[in-house]
Amino acid sequence: QVQLVESGGGLVQAGDSLRLSCAASVRTNRDYAMAWFRQAPGEEREFVAAFRWSHDYTYYADSVKGRFTVSRDSAKNTMYLQMNSLKLEDTAVYYCATGRPILSALQLASAYNYWGQGTQVTVSS
Repeated sequence: QVQLVESGGGLVQAGDSLRLSCAASVRTNRDYAMAWFRQAPGEEREFVAAFRWSHDYTYYADSVKGRFTVSRDSAKNTMYLQMNSLKLEDTAVYYCATGRPILSALQLASAYNYWGQGTQVTVSS
């Protein structure tokens, strides 16, 4: 059983930056992936970014590419989401997730087994 805890959300203005953290309770195997998703009110959960511990490459949604950056600290079983140039439409609850999706399913929420409780990010004008 893996427990994930997100932190770092808050209220910021458009154009500001924010960094989220996601700490896993245990070290997962290298074939595990970790991902960020977000969900705005009345919307479906949306893919933000994901990577596999066994690969250096990180996948990003087009809507955040160039503004958001994922980093990882394997020693701490933690990943981070650096969000720059935040926009109003980035307002959502941000969730981290882990599991063993196949490569083609990295962007699917249903492919992940473990989820954090979520952290609210609100971007105001």
